Amino acid sequence: MSDTQTPDSADTAFSASPGEQLRSERETQGLSVTEVAGGLNLRPAVIRGLEEDSYEEVPVAAYRRGYLRAYAHLLGIDDKPVLDAYRARFGGEEAERRVTPVQITRPPSRIGAWLFRLVTLLVIAGLIGLTLMWWQSRGGNEPPGIGDSSPVAVDGLDGTTTTIAEPVAPEVTEAPAESLPPLPEEDESLGLVEDPDALADEPPEVDAESALALADDSPGMADETAADEAAAEEEATGTAASPRQLELTFNEQSWTEIFDANNQRIFVGLQEPGTTASVEGEPPFRLTVGNATGVELVWAGESVDLPARAGANNVARFTLGD
Repeated sequence: MSDTQTPDSADTAFSASPGEQLRSERETQGLSVTEVAGGLNLRPAVIRGLEEDSYEEVPVAAYRRGYLRAYAHLLGIDDKPVLDAYRARFGGEEAERRVTPVQITRPPSRIGAWLFRLVTLLVIAGLIGLTLMWWQSRGGNEPPGIGDSSPVAVDGLDGTTTTIAEPVAPEVTEAPAESLPPLPEEDESLGLVEDPDALADEPPEVDAESALALADDSPGMADETAADEAAAEEEATGTAASPRQLELTFNEQSWTEIFDANNQRIFVGLQEPGTTASVEGEPPFRLTVGNATGVELVWAGESVDLPARAGANNVARFTLGD
C-alpha cells in the first residue's frame, strides 16, 4: 500500500482565493465575463475585480460578500468555500474608514407640528385672559379720556394705593380781533394773488433748466442702486454655484456613497425619504447613488439628471467635475 496521500479537495478550494475559485469554475463552464456580468446585472469591470481579488469597484464590505455569494449561485456551486476564503484573506481589511459627519435635516413630524400649534394657541388665550382680568380689576370698562382730569389710583406691589393727579391743561385765552395787526394790502405790482386759495390749487411751475438738472441727477442714483443689486446677486449666485458643494434631496430610500478628489469618503449611508444633505469636498466627485430615480442632486447650482445615469438596477455610478 502506498503511503502517498492525495490532498483533500476542500483544503485545495480553501487555499485558493475567492476570485481564483470563481474564475476557475467560470472557465470550466465555458462562460465569458460579459455573460456573467449580464446574468448578475453588474458591470464587467466589477466581475473582473471579483476574479482578481481587487475590490476597488466595490468599496463596501457588505456588497463584496453579496456579490461573491451571487456569483457562486450563478455558477451553481456552494458559496461557503468562497466566503470562507474571502474572510481568511480580507477579513482584517473590512474596517470602515471614518466618515465625515454630514448635517442631515429631517422633516418635523405631524404630531410635533400640531402640538406646537396647540401650545401657541393656549399661550395666546392665556395672555388675552390675563389682560381682561387686569382691566376688570381697575374697575373701569373704558380707558380714561384725554380731557378727564380726575385722579388715577395706582395699586402698588405692597398693597398700598397711590393717587396721582393728572396735569391740567393750561387755559388758552383768545385775543380780540381788534388787537391783531392788519394784513398788508395786496399789490398787483408785487405779483400778489388776490385769492390766496388759488396758490394751493395751482402746481408750482418748473422751468426747463431745473427739469434738466433733476433729470441729470437721477441716473447717478439709479446706477448706484443697480450696482448694489448686481453685486448682491453676484455674491448670492457665487455662493450657490460653488463647485465644492453638493445638495441632495432624498424623496425615496437610497443608499448613497460619495468620494472626493483625494479618494476620501465624504458621505455614505442609507438615507430615509424626506431627508436632505449638504456635502462639501474637493472635486471631482465619484458617486454611487442607489434608487437614483428617487434622489435629486444639485451641483454647482445646476440639477444633475440621475435617472439618465442609472443602470438597469437603478443604481447611478458616475463622476462629477472631471
